[in-house]
Amino acid sequence: QVQLVESGGDLVQAGGSLRLSCAASGSIFSINGMGWYRQAPGKQREFVARINSGGWTTYADSVKGRFTISGDNAKKTVDLRMNRLKPEDTAVYYCNAYYGTNHYWGQGTQVTVSS
Repeated sequence: QVQLVESGGDLVQAGGSLRLSCAASGSIFSINGMGWYRQAPGKQREFVARINSGGWTTYADSVKGRFTISGDNAKKTVDLRMNRLKPEDTAVYYCNAYYGTNHYWGQGTQVTVSS
């Protein structure tokens, strides 16, 4: 089992920045990659960004150029630096860890961007 704990969510004005952090514990040796998803009120959870054990990163089109994901593969931690935030970025952000087809989720951290 893998446990994930997120931190860093907050209320910020449009155009501002935030950094989310996530740390994994438990059976972390098996993790192939980590990432972030988000869920806005009334919407489905959507992919935001991921980084695999080799350092390759992938981003949703909606955040490319504004968000940067980074991670420490040995420690199994992942950060999401969010710049130029928009009101539409408001959501609960969930940390995700995966190996093969197994996915683990954190409890989520609220990000609210005011206009």
